Amino acid sequence: MQAWQVHENGEPGEVMRLAEVERPTPGDGQVLLRVRAANINFPDALLCRGQYQIRPPLPFTPGVEICAETEDGRRVIANPALPYGGFAEYAVADARALLPAPDSLDDAEAAALHIGYQTGWFGLHRRAHLQAGETLLVHAAAGGVGSAAVQLGKAAGARVIGVVGGAAKAAVARDLGCDVVVDRHTEDVVAAVKEATGGRGADVVYDPVGGEAYTQSAKTVAFEGRIVVVGFAGGTIPAPALNHALVKNYSILGLHWGLYNTKNPALVQHCHEQLTELAARGAILPLVSERVTLDQAAAAVQRVADGVTTGRVAVLVGKGETA
Repeated sequence: MQAWQVHENGEPGEVMRLAEVERPTPGDGQVLLRVRAANINFPDALLCRGQYQIRPPLPFTPGVEICAETEDGRRVIANPALPYGGFAEYAVADARALLPAPDSLDDAEAAALHIGYQTGWFGLHRRAHLQAGETLLVHAAAGGVGSAAVQLGKAAGARVIGVVGGAAKAAVARDLGCDVVVDRHTEDVVAAVKEATGGRGADVVYDPVGGEAYTQSAKTVAFEGRIVVVGFAGGTIPAPALNHALVKNYSILGLHWGLYNTKNPALVQHCHEQLTELAARGAILPLVSERVTLDQAAAAVQRVADGVTTGRVAVLVGKGETA
């Protein structure tokens, strides 16, 4: 089979190599899956760089989120078990963690429903308890993680403010349904959010960026607001001033979605059922901005790493197709 492999750490476009390799052999409790579509996530770039919290042995195949087919023909969503990731014709995954792919979504959309939307659902509902009528501020609102949070916030009845970088991403955020869009390249984020909220600030801030974005979060969160920290795509891990959280009376909430797979897997299943229902009635639809073939995967991962994409980029494999 064909698979992309990383033999040394570095930038995805430089270290990912397409090779002919043997099909992986499933271990205990695992199944072999024929990949239909693999969604590109920022962690794939971190894996290539050797900067992710999981460091699989070299060589490995990246690709942490797929829509695939089981040997008995079921279409499923899965997180491949590294080192046999999803940028390949076949991958392996834990049998107990397979989720049915929603009939309402094509292969690329189904692959993109998993990590970003599960993270959004857990962050907004399980951790921050977002309520209808509240104001939700989403950083990187046009990206893969941010776009999911925007849609889930709107589905929950929140007023959504999206922060983006550049006019093209601002247009995407508006199309996603953001009530207010702030372009950090041309606007003062803190001033714009305060103006949009009458000086009160956002009830919930969803931050997958860190760095300067977190500084803005702390300055724009409302009284009794909640900042949900879901990642550090900006490259800088902030050091929160706890005295500020005390004086301003807000909460800082960490979210590591992957822990739920071991700590509370039943809740992951429940979340998927909720997402499937939202997708079936059109309340959410993964934004797949680009579909590429397997031979184009390395260049696509590099574009995601460089932060120049919007929504999700999906790698179509085999007969991976649109609905």
